[in-house]
Parts: sequence; structure tokens; C-alpha cells
Amino acid sequence: MIIKQLATIPLVTALALSGCAVDRQSASIDHPEIQPVGRYASGTFFDGAAEIVDWHNASQSIFIVNAGDKSVDILDASRLTSEALANPLTDSNLTKRGSIDLQGYLPNIELGAANSLSVHDNLLAVAVEAANKQELGVVILFTINHQGNVTYKDYVHTSALPDMVTFTPNGQYVLVANEGEPSKDYKVDPEGSISRIEILDNGTVGNVTQIGFSDFNQYGSRHHELSDQVRVFGRNATVAQDLEPEYITVSEDSKMAFVSLQENNAQAIIDIERAEVVKIFPLGYKDYGKYTADISNKDGGVNLKTWSGVYGMYQPDTIASYQVDGKTYVVSANEGDARDYWYNSPSKSDCLASGGLKYDEEDGCLAFTEEFRVKKIKVSNNHPNASKAKDNAGLARLKITNTLGDTDNDGQFEQLYAYGGRSFSIWDEAGNLVFDSGDDFERITADILKSDFNNNDDETKGDNRSDDKGPEPEALAIGEMNGRHYVFIGLERTGGLFMYDISQPDAPEYVRYIHNRDFSVDVADQPETRTGR
Repeated sequence: MIIKQLATIPLVTALALSGCAVDRQSASIDHPEIQPVGRYASGTFFDGAAEIVDWHNASQSIFIVNAGDKSVDILDASRLTSEALANPLTDSNLTKRGSIDLQGYLPNIELGAANSLSVHDNLLAVAVEAANKQELGVVILFTINHQGNVTYKDYVHTSALPDMVTFTPNGQYVLVANEGEPSKDYKVDPEGSISRIEILDNGTVGNVTQIGFSDFNQYGSRHHELSDQVRVFGRNATVAQDLEPEYITVSEDSKMAFVSLQENNAQAIIDIERAEVVKIFPLGYKDYGKYTADISNKDGGVNLKTWSGVYGMYQPDTIASYQVDGKTYVVSANEGDARDYWYNSPSKSDCLASGGLKYDEEDGCLAFTEEFRVKKIKVSNNHPNASKAKDNAGLARLKITNTLGDTDNDGQFEQLYAYGGRSFSIWDEAGNLVFDSGDDFERITADILKSDFNNNDDETKGDNRSDDKGPEPEALAIGEMNGRHYVFIGLERTGGLFMYDISQPDAPEYVRYIHNRDFSVDVADQPETRTGR
């Protein structure tokens, strides 16, 4: 995933009135309102300083990953009330209690970025990649007291690039999504895997099991189970190398884990007790002939249309699960992600000699890419929108994968597959699609934000992300209020938060969208510099 935002922590409450967004809700249900009641600005820009957060109830503390600083920041939220911030754009009322210097606890291991954390009761687990991302990362364990102070307990090696960590609801295990991304030159490609780490009663590490995918490799014992719709397309990659676990959610009974395989447009189910993969299933594709989308940043602004022959790969980032009538459902934020690998090389000759595919003076040496604009590929005359393929206000600007769509292998594309679903979805335990929010996100943000919809994160420029992933939903969280289930979905680039009532999984209801971004400024030009408040 790409982290490019000013690191701020906005907190919302469902207790008071909000005037930030247009409500479109049923009159039969009195849904909670949401509004910002707390905020913290790290002062760090474009460096992942506040991507992952979790809550410690006993100390009323918020723990946040500060990736670039190899640390975890601890915020004091004990004085928060349901009173709204007077100015949600600039007010910061959360103070920093302290920071955990992760490298300081492991001086003999060269650490890279801190990627994720999770809190369970009074235990904190932090996932940290190695300085060389293709080497083994670590999970570090701490206990937390009632003042929010931490005590180091233990650490354990995982596989390469531990990107997400979570506790099982019963606290017995920590599960880690080891993404195993290849090196920039694609010459070292670790296998993706899940680490199952037993947590002992004293907060230290017990048995550790690595759950991999090598049985699904060609000639492996389970290769026949793998659908050809699961995307396996990396440069000279085995299945195990190509599958890249992104996020994990666990069933309420702590028996099953659901794992998003983002680049592969797939999901895996893990039997936690048996430490084995139950199944891997593809997520399928979204038909933009049935839903509207703005697919160009050169069409003069908001321009939502249906596009026959254009499809979206769901490719979820964050997933979370909940239970209704004894059944588990998985909710996904369908962000999308492309593989595009470049590395440094002094010249074209050195680039090609080292195995690179092409050389560019600005980007360097290309090791692998699947991402192309439509105007750069050959679109078949049989495509229903072939006449728009070279039109910048039509299909030409849209970024697609070249790994799908050439149905007869003649070098021309009969179908076009873009990144992400521009939506959130709900899936059942077997991987069947129960609900997708369709074109809600773009329609609603266009209605509320007007010309600022599909904005970028650093430069304020409306419509600028329409050719990429549009609203780009990345994060989500599920909560229960007044006996009803709600999901909150965050948009990575434009910003803001969607709220839906998902109590009925096959018929969720949009409640509202709020944001606390000032679109009159370019964030990159005016990052907040005050820290530790």
C-alpha cells in the first residue's frame, strides 16, 4: 500500500450532531451522528507516521505506528469527551504521552519500518520489517500498564515483510501477514506467508508456526485446487512467491482467519488451530458497464458514466469481520494495487545488462510492471468502447493491467481491467459476494465535494485520481452501537470517512460521509510542524 498523507489522527464519536455531510438515511432508523472530537498531528509528512492505530482501554491511550521513525507513539485520550472540536481542520487536543523506540529494544537487529500494531487487553504486538525488506522481520511484544507505559516482554522473527499483525479474539495467538514483496530489481522474491505466534500467559512467545502456500505451487500437492482466476503473474514467480498477504481478520470464535491477497485479487482462509490453508478463492471482477465511474483526469471534472468492457479488480487492502445470526461476514475496502518495480541504474547499458527491461532517465531501470494507460496498449475493435481508447476524456488515461483482457492472445485487448473496486464489499464465509457498494463513493463524494472529488493527497486537485483508483478506499473498522452493526471506511487520497449500517449484510444502508480536509490549500505546501502536543 502507498502511504502519502499528512499524519493526523481524527477521532469521531457517535453521540452528537454533525453538520459535515449530507445525510441519506432511512427515516425508520435513528442512526448515530459522527463528528471529530479529537485530533493529533504528528508533524511528519509523506512518511507513514500515523497509519495504524489501536486503543488501550485501561489507560485510555491510543497507540499509533510511526513507520518512518521506527517507533510507536502513545497518545493520551483520557480527557476526550463527546464535545465536537471547534475547528476540526486545525484543532489538536490529543497529547503525546511518549514514544517506543523499537530499535532500542533490539540493538543487534537492523530494523526497517514499523508497519503495524495490535492491542489485546494489556498486551501490545508490533510488526517491524527488516532494514532489508526481503529478510526476516520481527514482532515485538510489550505489556501496557494503567498509565499507558510499556514494558518489553519478547520478540520473535517472522517471515519477510510483516505488513499486518493482529491478536485472535481469545488472545491465544498473534497472527502476522508476511507480504514477502520482491526487491526493487525483482531478483529476490520471498514467499508470502502467515505467522502464527503462540502467546503464553506471561506475555512471552511460545510456539511459532509459519503457514505458507508452497503446496499450491506448480507440481505441488494442492496446485489443482487453485483457481486460474487467482492472479499469479510476477516475474518468474512461484505461487508461494506471488501470493502477498496484506491484511488479516479473525472470526469471533478465534477458529478461522481470513487473509486478503491484494495484488492477487483473492482471499485465503486459514484454520488457526490446525495452522493450515483451508482454501484460496478469487474475488472476481466488477463490471463498470453496470456501475458509473469517472475514469479520466482530463475530462473537465466530475464525469460519471458506465463503461461497457471495463472491469475493476476488487483487490482489498483492509478487511474486517463481524457476525450476524451466527454467520461470519468479511467486509473489504477495495483499494486496488499494481505491481510496478524500478531500481537505480547509472545507464541504459548497465540497466539492460543487469536484467532490466527498459531504462528511463527519471525512473531508472524497469524490473517489472503490469500497469499501463489504455492509450499505450492495443484495444480490439471488438471492445464496446474501442472508439474511446485514444481519447483522453474517455478511456485513454485509465490505468489498467496488461495481465488480463487479451482473451484470444492476439496482442489486442477485448476487455480492460482497472485497479480496485472504488467501493466496499461484504463476503460470506465461503467467499461469495453478498454486497458491493457499487458507485456510491464516487456519486456521494461528487455530490458533497463537487469539483474536489477524487482528489490527490498532497496536491489539491479535484478529479486528479479518477484515472487511477478514484476515491481509493483503504481502511475500515466495524463497530456496534444500539444493537446495530456499522462500518466506517476511510478514503486514502481524498480523505474522509463513510458510515454504513451493515446490520443486514445483503442490504447495507448508507448513513453519511464526513471529512475534515481543507481543500483550499495544498497539504504538501503547508504540513503541520507542531509535534507532541
